[in-house]
Amino acid sequence: MRYCGWVVRKVQVGRVLILEVSTSSSVRLSVLVFKPERDRDLYATVRDVDVGTALCFEGFPAEEQKSKRGIEYVVEKLEIYAKPLEPLPVDTAGKTPVLLDTRLKYRWLLARKPEERAIVRIRSGIIKAAREYFEANGFTEIHTPKIVAAGAEGGATLFKVQYFENDAYLSQSPQLYKQMLIASFEKVYEITPYFRAEKFNTPRHLNESWGIDAEQGFISSVEDVMKTLEELVAYIVNYVSKNYREELEELGIQPLQLTTPFKRLKFTEVVDLLRNEGVDVRENEDLSDYAERKLGEIMSEKKHYLYFIVGFPWSSTAFYYMREEDGIYTRKFDLDFKGLEIASGGQREHRYEKLVEALKDKGLNPENYSFYLEAFKYGMPPHGGFGLGIERLLMKILNLENIREAVLFVRDRTRLIP
Repeated sequence: MRYCGWVVRKVQVGRVLILEVSTSSSVRLSVLVFKPERDRDLYATVRDVDVGTALCFEGFPAEEQKSKRGIEYVVEKLEIYAKPLEPLPVDTAGKTPVLLDTRLKYRWLLARKPEERAIVRIRSGIIKAAREYFEANGFTEIHTPKIVAAGAEGGATLFKVQYFENDAYLSQSPQLYKQMLIASFEKVYEITPYFRAEKFNTPRHLNESWGIDAEQGFISSVEDVMKTLEELVAYIVNYVSKNYREELEELGIQPLQLTTPFKRLKFTEVVDLLRNEGVDVRENEDLSDYAERKLGEIMSEKKHYLYFIVGFPWSSTAFYYMREEDGIYTRKFDLDFKGLEIASGGQREHRYEKLVEALKDKGLNPENYSFYLEAFKYGMPPHGGFGLGIERLLMKILNLENIREAVLFVRDRTRLIP
């Protein structure tokens, strides 16, 4: 077999020379052992190899596996492709602790470490699992614009860009476009970036993030959408637990097994639960980060690690959510995972007149949404959908402390490079 990768550590033990190599074929290191009496020609070659060297080797696993850091190989052939021009700025062997800022700056290089590589591989697995679920359940993958004329949520969280002679914005969400496509498709999904100009600098916020979005038509109620979301999340988590055991073990994470349905909580119930714990919660506002975390503690004590919050007040939701008959509450839901909102969605308003009314009630100009409203004139069925945050889901699966650990190239208030 031929394997390619990078030297992350070089050790001399007596006359034995050991190279630890990070390859893409496994999250575990390949440990290459060279003995002068056995590997005379190769031994002379690897004596000049530096940490960071890119190489390929052919060989077979040693009969006696002595290394605790990876799979030990007897090498038959070795080719060197590139040596570093200078010492590496970070320790890819993982022996020296790295501050978060330095880690984020050199994440592309630190991905040679098994722990960092494991996070990236599991993130990839989340996306594979999502596509597998959607394709098996009749959804069509779509791709919507990322430069848009109007925001799905409006407000001050839009990144403004100059688009020739016009003002435009980076997309906050594919929300409006995926709804428009329900005029012709029953079920659609997209794996997509979100851009939000939120001036937060917390461990749970990014200004560029990625999400898994879905929309489905001809629904009977919001429960149809919640059922799709909980099945998707359970499928993803169980897929990762089954197919990424080596990566989870490398990170010290116990595999999860989820079953559905998840617990449902009405927003009014949540308010009562939190107030009983002394948390100040407003009946007409969304939950604060602190309130979400406290609710997570309460629900974890009850062994509910994933749970829906349903029936949000209209005053705290976007214009496109369907209002209940009382006009106070909506058919919006959040899905929380141990105190962190990982997804939100609900049943949308599909009636043209009601949508125009909702836009005006939110202080938005319907003329700015004419392209979107037109789709509701020609037989738009009852529909609903959701957006699931990839970084947030990964953060909870792996018990990461900071959402920035869940993405390779971070975009937040202070980071525009690398």
